[in-house]
Amino acid sequence: MADKNFRVLISQRRLEARIGQLGREISRDYRGRKPVLVGVLRGAFVFLADLLRNITVPAEVDFISVGSYGDAKVSSGVVRLLQDLNTNIRGRHVILVEDIVDTGVTLSYLTHNLRTRRPRSLEICTLLDKHEKRKVHVPLKYVGFRIPDKFVVGYGLDYAQQHRNIPYISWVRED
Repeated sequence: MADKNFRVLISQRRLEARIGQLGREISRDYRGRKPVLVGVLRGAFVFLADLLRNITVPAEVDFISVGSYGDAKVSSGVVRLLQDLNTNIRGRHVILVEDIVDTGVTLSYLTHNLRTRRPRSLEICTLLDKHEKRKVHVPLKYVGFRIPDKFVVGYGLDYAQQHRNIPYISWVRED
């Protein structure tokens, strides 16, 4: 993308390498088990697809969708369930796969919601951790990259449903 307002934060090559490492970690940790990867739509679908291709143990995939941003750059703080799982996760090993964690409000809502369904285990895998924005503690088991407090797009992340197809993570310059 040749837009002067975008700056590469994490290259495609670095993404591929780190996601390969995450896939190996998950494969090692879930050897002999069949986890259910729950992707948080829409942002995590690209990351989930590449992560799944790097996992060597049998795994299932399902999706859940929540909303708190709309077309804004800042979360409203109100989380709404837009699409629920199709899979019964009771007694299952679940890995919640998220694109980015900033305040932790959405992830706290999701983990609480999923725990009520009594999975055997529930862990969180996020591509990006914007830790300095955290308002609610959420235990992240697998983290791709810790990033600064910048608005980012690409690799599934969007601004007003645009820029998801950029093959790297880019921060948006706001002059």
